[in-house]
Amino acid sequence: MDSPDEATDELDPQFADVLWNGRAADLPAWHSMSVADARRVEDEVFSAGDGPAVDRVDHRRIDGPGGDLPVRIYWPTPEGTDEELPALVFAHGGGWVLGTLDSADDLCRAFATHIGAAVISVDYRLAPEHPFPAAVEDVRAAFEWAHDNAASLEVDPDRLGVAGSSAGAGLAAAVALETRECDVSPAAQLLCYPILERDFETRSYREHADASLLSRGDMEWFWEQYLAEPSDADDPRAAPLRAETVAGAPPAVIATAGHDVLRSEGVAYADRLQAVGVETRHCHYPSLAHGFLSLTEAVDRAETAMDEVTAAAAETL
Repeated sequence: MDSPDEATDELDPQFADVLWNGRAADLPAWHSMSVADARRVEDEVFSAGDGPAVDRVDHRRIDGPGGDLPVRIYWPTPEGTDEELPALVFAHGGGWVLGTLDSADDLCRAFATHIGAAVISVDYRLAPEHPFPAAVEDVRAAFEWAHDNAASLEVDPDRLGVAGSSAGAGLAAAVALETRECDVSPAAQLLCYPILERDFETRSYREHADASLLSRGDMEWFWEQYLAEPSDADDPRAAPLRAETVAGAPPAVIATAGHDVLRSEGVAYADRLQAVGVETRHCHYPSLAHGFLSLTEAVDRAETAMDEVTAAAAETL
């Protein structure tokens, strides 16, 4: 059987229709815009839409390393049990430069509903105004706050994980590695098409350099905004795949897509975790592309993937 990094199916036709005729059609390349324009476009295109209904949503501001840190908490509809809920501290995507609590709203609602977990979405500081390691510090602070306040949040501190999509998944992975030997560490990590390495010569970068939604040029631009110095990529908090060892990391669910420049690093990270005995569920979708979990209403295969990824996360938590 081929490795997930050695074979790619044709792009799902429904996904292709979204790219050419849907809300992503005619989207300018991220790297062709200024930071301000890219944020405006991201807000216009990706902050719209309604996710599934949840029991309640709460907005709070907690103490963060840079001052007030906004979080948005989603509680799933209760299922008639008095047991404490598992919970996920979630970091949105956007290349560390884009993204808001609103742009992650649909995904957070879906995770809360499908997993049956409270989801704590973090409005971490963005680059280039706040370069690495500000975002990592914010996500870790939110995780520690959630653990310390588990009782008032009505969640189980022993079933508190970290999660994210794209850049946010890389932040979640970094926090999971950084806290391995701390008194407070995640019970699980859910990494959806994660950014884990600054290497633009991987197999998937070569195959999908000009991909819509996320290209090699886009990723080069995002990394330029995020790092104050290119050498910062040697820090595993910026590029978790560069960690000397991943032994002792929490159980992982990793979702990757065949038509994604980030595929190779996600596959490599899953392989590294499995090689050192970390319980890892790698959900790979050869016919899908970056961001597929946000397109479940338009792409049947993405809807199936959401069911599979969240079922794996629920079992891991």
